[in-house]
Amino acid sequence: MTRRNLILLAGLGSAALFGGALYFQYWVGLLPCTMCLWQRWPHRIAIGLALVGVVFPRAVIAWLGGLTMAVNAGIALLHTGVEQRWWDGPQVCGAGAAQDVGSLSMEDLFDTTTGPQIVLCNEAAWHFAGLSMASWNGIFCVVLAGIWLTAALTKEKARA
Repeated sequence: MTRRNLILLAGLGSAALFGGALYFQYWVGLLPCTMCLWQRWPHRIAIGLALVGVVFPRAVIAWLGGLTMAVNAGIALLHTGVEQRWWDGPQVCGAGAAQDVGSLSMEDLFDTTTGPQIVLCNEAAWHFAGLSMASWNGIFCVVLAGIWLTAALTKEKARA
């Protein structure tokens, strides 16, 4: 497989995972926590790198793609640990909607039927085969990092 095709495959993988996260948020109704949102950024970067890499299939782009997926796998591991209560999460976990509180009236603040929803990082909203969405994202990110790194190490034939 060529470097260009591997970069395209890795980029499509990130696009699928990012699209899946949006599907679960907007169609299924699972609101993301702060750490879930963090995990989306490396996928956005990888999609951008893939777009550039398909046009200019350079090893440096593939190395950067691999790095973004390694970082994302690390964030996913951190998030999984918070969900499993192996360690505490960052202070921002669960406070993502708190910034909207300043615009609420006193009645809104005490109304328990409306208002911003706070999503805690230590409560996984979805599981499949005993693993949370963060855990699955981490597994897929390791696979995508492998594809990116394979692309980086692929020797391209000289063009005549």
